[in-house]
Amino acid sequence: MKLSLEIVRTALRTLRQHKLRSALTMLGVTIGVGSVIAMVSMGQGARALVKAQIEGLGSNMLFVFAGSTTTGGARFGTGTAFTLTIEDARAIQRECLSVALVSYGKRETNQVVYGNQNWNTVITGVTPEYRLIRNWTLSSGTFFTDRDTERATTVCVLGQKVAESLFLGENPLGKTVIIKKVPFRVIGVMESRGAIAGGERDQDDQIFIPFTTAEWKIMGSVLPGYVSIIYASATSNEAIPEAEEQIKELLRQRHNITKDQADDFIIMNLRDIAAFREATGKILTYLLGSIASVSLVVGGIGIMNIMLVSVSERTREVGIRMAVGAKRRDILVQFLVESVVLSCIGGLIGLALGVGGSQLLSLIGRWPVLISPLMILVAFSFSVLVGVVFGLYPANQASRLNPIDALRYE
Repeated sequence: MKLSLEIVRTALRTLRQHKLRSALTMLGVTIGVGSVIAMVSMGQGARALVKAQIEGLGSNMLFVFAGSTTTGGARFGTGTAFTLTIEDARAIQRECLSVALVSYGKRETNQVVYGNQNWNTVITGVTPEYRLIRNWTLSSGTFFTDRDTERATTVCVLGQKVAESLFLGENPLGKTVIIKKVPFRVIGVMESRGAIAGGERDQDDQIFIPFTTAEWKIMGSVLPGYVSIIYASATSNEAIPEAEEQIKELLRQRHNITKDQADDFIIMNLRDIAAFREATGKILTYLLGSIASVSLVVGGIGIMNIMLVSVSERTREVGIRMAVGAKRRDILVQFLVESVVLSCIGGLIGLALGVGGSQLLSLIGRWPVLISPLMILVAFSFSVLVGVVFGLYPANQASRLNPIDALRYE
């Protein structure tokens, strides 16, 4: 133990003799470790954000979209065909045993007016089950009921962004907003959900109204009873594939689609979306980590270069140590410890800079970061490994010096 401490003290004393050179040598490792922590923490933060947003979309949720139309050889987007109906949604609720809840809806963008304020937002017509499927609570007020849907009442529930933009801090409950010249009474405000990862519109920037009200009084319909989307919630996370298959079979049967025909609808589940985005997030994290690791390798090359110079400068010292009884192993350990100490000090400084830089990026750029103890341990361990790998060759060169030639070295 005493010998090990003495070796470390000797290494530190040697490094202090060349402070500027040692600092510049450590700089590469410092930048490398700091970059790895900052880049990987940003990648992991982005993945955590995507996961939270996917989970926030709803409980075991499935989306069933209407198919697309083709005119003059041009294929239009999903939802442009009239292929889904209210009866389809009711049949799914009634016959698909792996489905717990079903809702349906349609949406369009419209101008909403309150007093002298106005806001362009998405008007979403749904049934009361929508809130339960989405597992979305209200910050104030209530959601509309089945009775509101039956009577097509002109009530609405605001998203947080709409409430803030129209009412400017005023309590919106009980107030009246105008949509397409139709007055709507505000009965509730949803809790904030934020934007969905991937660039979709802010979830808080919409107004919810009963589906029948949307169809009869706001949006109209060329074909009454048709919907653009059906929302379904599986009985459990494990039941999602089974629920998806049951919905597919039922809709193909109801739409009289034969085996050789393609579906006129599209089913998407959150697990597929989450898996895709998780894979994308992993690739991003690995890519950022790999790019940052290049700095560590460059730092290791700098350590090797300086240690080779140190071996050359201290050749006579090595010869004297060997002459008084030092073994080759002792010389190798001495130079290897110096290399590792250089790398470790650079790594510790890099850890501080990486953690601090990540927090600064989070504050300035509002970019989510996630710093885990495991990541810090791996980054520091890698810096130690760099010291060992790139210090081994110079240390081995020093230990192989011939004592007589070393003593005669000028």
